[in-house]
Amino acid sequence: QVQLVESGGGLVQAGGSLRLSCAASGRTFSRVAMGWFRQAPGKEREFVGVIDWYGVSTYYADSVKGRFTISRDDGENRVFLQMNDLKPEDTAVYYCAASLSWGTNDNRYDYWGQGTQVTVSS
Repeated sequence: QVQLVESGGGLVQAGGSLRLSCAASGRTFSRVAMGWFRQAPGKEREFVGVIDWYGVSTYYADSVKGRFTISRDDGENRVFLQMNDLKPEDTAVYYCAASLSWGTNDNRYDYWGQGTQVTVSS
């Protein structure tokens, strides 16, 4: 089991930045890939980005590429989502998730946090 708790969400103006954090406990954190997803009102949950076990490889959705960066600190059992140049369309509940494999589909993820709200005003 892996327990995940997100934090760092809030209200920000367009063009601003936020840094989300996801604290993990339970199973060896360093042996899972960590992904971020988001879900806007009335829309399906969508993939944002993922970082591999080693913290070397990352992959992002086209909509956030160049603006968002995922990193991890295995010593602190945390993964981060740095979000820059935020846009109103980035408004959503953001979830971190742990995968025993790797992927962009949410069905590849085994454990989920409760989510944190990000609201970007225009």
